[in-house]
Amino acid sequence: MSVPEISKIREAYVDRPVLAPVKRSSGGAQIRVDDSALIRQAQKGDTAAFEELVRQYDRAVLRLAIHLTGSPEDGQDVYQEAFLRAYINLARFRFECSFYTWIYRIVTNLCLDHLRKKNSRGRDVNTTMSPEGEPEDLLERMPDQSPSASPERSFAGRELQQSIVRALGRLSPRERMVFELKHYHGMRLRTVAGMLNTTEGTIKNTLFRATHKLRTQLAEVR
Repeated sequence: MSVPEISKIREAYVDRPVLAPVKRSSGGAQIRVDDSALIRQAQKGDTAAFEELVRQYDRAVLRLAIHLTGSPEDGQDVYQEAFLRAYINLARFRFECSFYTWIYRIVTNLCLDHLRKKNSRGRDVNTTMSPEGEPEDLLERMPDQSPSASPERSFAGRELQQSIVRALGRLSPRERMVFELKHYHGMRLRTVAGMLNTTEGTIKNTLFRATHKLRTQLAEVR
């Protein structure tokens, strides 16, 4: 069996990407939400303006938190903590990035802390969360590429899937997060860099290391 390509690995992460909220013009064109007015109002103490910011981003933030933590309960905790921190620190927001990038930066940092703590205790890397918020086995999400394959080939495919899951579990929390944000959520590296408060070059290097580790670990799969 040849070394699997990254496109094979990505089959474990098939889902709609999490994108910044958009509105539609009268002509149907998508327009990126401009939160500047709401942020300025919220900075002056307008709680309704902050509640509107939360309403625009709450589903995407919760969904991202649940997926990255792998738990509805932990995702809810991260979600609540993220918006609490955003509320407390909103006065410090200087419009150097979008609110979308800023709130996602808070969420991803909280998730990184969570994953590091879980890694130190050990965790089941086979389990993730479905788009509906239900726990599921990563192996079950990998489609059967050969529906009519023989039992021997099906078994070999299952072994490959298990190897992919194990390889993903050996990445560092930051490497896995960058890989997932890029390949699962479909985010641009520039966006990921903004969320993790680093440079695009650093994110490229992190993604390269993650990809290299995956290829190296899967090279033994024959």
